[in-house]
Order: sequence, then structure tokens, then C-alpha cells
Amino acid sequence: MNFDLVVVGSGPGGYVAAIRASQLGMKVGVIEKAELGGVCLNWGCIPTKSLLKSASVFEYLTHAADYGIEVSGSVKPDFAAMVKRSRDVADGMSKGIQFLFKKNKIDIVSGFGKLLRKGVVEVTRADGSKAEVTAKHIVLATGARSRELPNLPQDGKRIIGYRQAMTLDKQPQTMVVVGSGAIGSEFAYFYNAIGTKVTLVEYLDNIVPLEDDEVSKQLARSFKKVGIDVHTSTEVTAVDASGDKLKVTLKSKSGEQQIEADVVLSAVGITPNLEGIGLEAVGVAVDKGRVKVDEFYRTSVDGVYAIGDIVAGQALAHVASAEGIICVEKIAGLKPEPLNYGNIPGCTYTTPEVASVGMTEKVAKEKGYDIKVGKFPFTASGKASAAGQKDGFVKLIFDAKYGELLGAHLIGANVTEMIAELVTARKLETTGHELIKAVHPHPTMSEAIMEAAAAAYGEVIHI
Repeated sequence: MNFDLVVVGSGPGGYVAAIRASQLGMKVGVIEKAELGGVCLNWGCIPTKSLLKSASVFEYLTHAADYGIEVSGSVKPDFAAMVKRSRDVADGMSKGIQFLFKKNKIDIVSGFGKLLRKGVVEVTRADGSKAEVTAKHIVLATGARSRELPNLPQDGKRIIGYRQAMTLDKQPQTMVVVGSGAIGSEFAYFYNAIGTKVTLVEYLDNIVPLEDDEVSKQLARSFKKVGIDVHTSTEVTAVDASGDKLKVTLKSKSGEQQIEADVVLSAVGITPNLEGIGLEAVGVAVDKGRVKVDEFYRTSVDGVYAIGDIVAGQALAHVASAEGIICVEKIAGLKPEPLNYGNIPGCTYTTPEVASVGMTEKVAKEKGYDIKVGKFPFTASGKASAAGQKDGFVKLIFDAKYGELLGAHLIGANVTEMIAELVTARKLETTGHELIKAVHPHPTMSEAIMEAAAAAYGEVIHI
């Protein structure tokens, strides 16, 4: 088992790096201890979107009368069927990676990979046997797992992480979600939509705390409107699991309170998978729990590279994929452009959806920019009104001096699809006036981008 390049881990960073390396003429092997596709395809991005789609369809059916449709008989969620569909979708995607590996002549080495010495990875198979894989170049793409808080140890049954949240045996009647980032907010929306009483707890002042303040406040309003109990500036200090119901203690500025729940979902971030992969054995440098790399993902050890959730940067699937491509293109002797981490889109697939790129208004001001801000509400959008999805808005932030688009913040239906236009605009250094003069189709949700740009420059028509 000798390769030009071997990748440890087959998530969206690893498998993309492997395929690109194969396209560039390298003999490639991938070491994977579990399912191909990693957490994203099997336990993250893809199966959660399947669950969210089921919730969305259920909501449509329960509100069919709003669209002039009569549904006879009762409509109720089948939780087990939703979970099964989600798992089937994930299995199909994993099989798709198998096909791509076969098409690109990539060898799969099943087992746990560990750096042994320069150019050598030891693989421990499921039966305990070991083998050595050699390669001139080794890319570490081992991903991450759910982070555990000391006062919230996960038992996998009643106090759970995201993995168990998508495969519970039965739908809980009540749930406390701790952490309101993308993972926590998406699960809060899903379970609430199918009838679970959800309490969402966030330690910081706003939910989805990395988003622009106005977006965070709008999502909180939308959540409260559908019955999610939102607590911000609140900490979970203890969970008593001794009884039939979990007793969850919440602490905020106004004092302590205790609520009961069937399940507590801990969604407070991730922990990189660095343990046991041999970093110390070969001398790979680590800083603040992440592998240290340069702009082309070279570690402190020649021939060893690292990408994805184990390096600094946003822990997102599309970031890992981009890093993997840049890494192997540099290895192949091409001249890739380093990744601009300031132009990475973030998406949260709640209802309404949230999508953003670049600076928030607060950050732009802190950096000393003189800014122009344009905002267009979906209440003024014909397409949003026709669709019955008027929650949300598009907010664009421009540098007043040069017209540069500093940041874009969207909340509403389908905004996770719309954000790509603004990522491209920033990549091409498009100005506000160019966005205004780029004719957008009518009626579409995307018109709100043109209108928000126009609003920033006092030219908006429809508000």
C-alpha cells in the first residue's frame, strides 16, 4: 500500500482532496474508520437537511388552508419514518462517494489511521490487525465531534449530542437545546415543528450569536412566534437525571429556574479529532487545539498537511472542501490562490433560513469603516407574499468611500441559495452601484438583494 498521497479521513475535506489529487495524476489512498463521507454526509449536513425537509412538508400540510387547499383527515408526523428517510438519504450519499472513488481509481483503506513516522501511516483495522501505508504526502482530515461541557456530560440517551438527535428511538415530548448556533437552532426548529415543546438556551446575548444583531433578533422573534421558548444570556448550570424527567437548572441575570425535559441536546460546538493520530510521534505542531498550518495547509513536518475542522478557520464543510483542493493543487505544483476566510458564507437551515458573508455592521464600525447600510424586508417582496413567507430581510453593508460590499446578512425563505450571488460579488470586488444596475428577475426573492443595495444609496423603489 504505497501511494503518492494518502488522506486520513473521508469527510468533505478528505474525499474532495482525494478526488482532486487523483484528477491531477496522483495515486491516492483514503484511510477511513467509519462511513465514507464523514460526519457531514452521514451525521451532519445531509441527514439534518432531510429531517428539516420533513418538518417543512409537515408544516405546509398543517397550514394547507392558508393556500386554499383542504386536507381531509388528520395530519401527524411519523417520527420513525422521518428518521428512516434521513438515514436512507445519508446512506445514498455515502454510496455516492464510493462510486466517485471507484471512478477516480482511489483506494479505500478501512481502519483508524495514525502517523507512525515520516511518510508512514499505521492503520488499525476493525479486527485489531495493523497495516502500514506509505506515501510521499499525507493529508490529515480527521474532522471533529460534538463538544462536551463538564457540567453537561452526554450519556447518549437523554443528554445527547447532534448524532443521537437524529436517531432517537421516539420523539420526545419536551426538549432543552443548549447552544443556538447552526446545529442547535436547526434541531430546535425541527423538533418544535413536529410537536415537541422546545426550550432553546443561549449563553450569549443573542441566538445565532455569530450573525448580525438584527438577524439574530429576527430569528428569535420568528422562533417565539412558532412556540419555541428562547432564553438568551442564560447558562445551564446543572442537569439532574435521577428521575423520569430531566431537571434542568437555568441561570440568568434574573436568577435561577428549573425546568423539566425528556431530552437535553448539547449543541455547544465541536472538538477536533486530534487524539491518537500520531501528531506527537512525528512532531506536528499544535496551537490552541488546532494543527498549525501555513496558507497551503503544510504542517511543521515536511510531507504532512492538515485541513478542515482540525485547523484554524470556520468549521464548515465547504471550507474543508476548498482547503483540500488548495492543498493538493499546491502539492501538484499548481499555483492556487490562498483561501480568503473573510469571504466564507455561513448558512443556518431553520425556518426562516439564515445566510451571511463578510462583516456584520458592528464589526465594520469597529474596524473604522464609514458605511452605508441598505435593508429590504421580505414583507415588501411580491414573491415572498405569494409564497406566504414574508419573515425576514436582506441587509447589505457597503464601504461609503469605495462602494465595496463589506457584508451581507439575509434571513428568510431560500436565502441559503441566494447568498452565493453575494459571495461571488465580493470575490469580484463588485460595488453597490453594480449590484443596483444588475437586473434581477421578477418576481423572485433575489430581487431583495438589488433593492437592499438600492436602499443603501437612497434609490430603493419598493419601500
